[in-house]
Amino acid sequence: MPVVLIVMITGCLQETKENKSAQKPMKITKEKFGMLDTNEVYLYTLSNINGMTVKITNYGGIVTSILAPDKDGNLADVVLGFDNLQSYLDGHPYFGSIVGRYGNRIANGKFMIDGIEYTLATNNGPNHLHGGIRGFDKVVWESREKKFADRASLRLRYFSPDGEEGYPGNLRVMVTYTLTNNNELVIDYKATTDKATAVNLTHHSYFNLGGTQDDALDHVLTISAHKYVEVNENLIPTGELKDVKDTPMDFSSPHSIGERIEEVDGGYDHTYVLLNEGNVMKVADVYDPESGRSMEVYTSEPGIQFYSGNFLDGSLTGKDGIVYNKHHGFCLETQHFPDSPNQADFPSSILKPGEEYSYTTIYKFTSK
Repeated sequence: MPVVLIVMITGCLQETKENKSAQKPMKITKEKFGMLDTNEVYLYTLSNINGMTVKITNYGGIVTSILAPDKDGNLADVVLGFDNLQSYLDGHPYFGSIVGRYGNRIANGKFMIDGIEYTLATNNGPNHLHGGIRGFDKVVWESREKKFADRASLRLRYFSPDGEEGYPGNLRVMVTYTLTNNNELVIDYKATTDKATAVNLTHHSYFNLGGTQDDALDHVLTISAHKYVEVNENLIPTGELKDVKDTPMDFSSPHSIGERIEEVDGGYDHTYVLLNEGNVMKVADVYDPESGRSMEVYTSEPGIQFYSGNFLDGSLTGKDGIVYNKHHGFCLETQHFPDSPNQADFPSSILKPGEEYSYTTIYKFTSK
């Protein structure tokens, strides 16, 4: 084939791809969602060329909706939540939130840094959970949207003053949500402090790849981990990392969430020790056999908390009038281990002045 013809064909193909992209550009829109005190709360909608959309509010950095395609290209909402601000203000189990300063539990609401003891709220029995009474999930973040040819981003900033919820140090936090044309929701976390403090940020969406109509027990889960963090009756680590082999905790090969859940006291609510060595790698994937939707999870964090929605009890009615019963959704929260400030053998969660807290998590949606 003549070189000129090859060049022409290549050029046409490239032009076709560019035209397709030009016809369906990335979009991000902003609308009023309500007020909290004197702060305006907005709802942002990010859309890509595949029709996938993600809705995020700057109240708590909450992902309120993710519309993802199934094997036939049909879109459905795959996260639990509400369609109005007041329902979030009335209280909920961290649906879709940014959790901080410290995601997960700190034993007895106390930890020490450099010989100084800090006391936090005990809002989960005897323990501190997810940042306290008014964690990052309950504040209004400064927000700014950005759109590019192949992605749309929402950048959220929050300044947490020294002493907020008992934590030391003025902490400046930035979380950026990005939707790509590869159906990836990328979350970049960054933070700096002027005093040593404990930091463990995470995202707390409850996923249901079937579309939230039924429970998620038939979802097939794989987690790249050979060990998990053993916890006591209050879900505080004993300090021991237990082998998953030959136990119902083993998801190193695919198993449905409900297959062995009755063998786990209370259901799954455990941190798995990941094998990524601090690199952004695929650490988990979930597949819903009925819809064909899959979700892959990538992170550079040392752990992932798998929670099977054990405390959902039918008391909350979400979008489309759906009542959220037990196991209606599951969480895969990338993070450091629980109670790390009190566990010398765990990866450190202490951020010091001059350092930058920085990591990335990706939730990638596919179908087959």
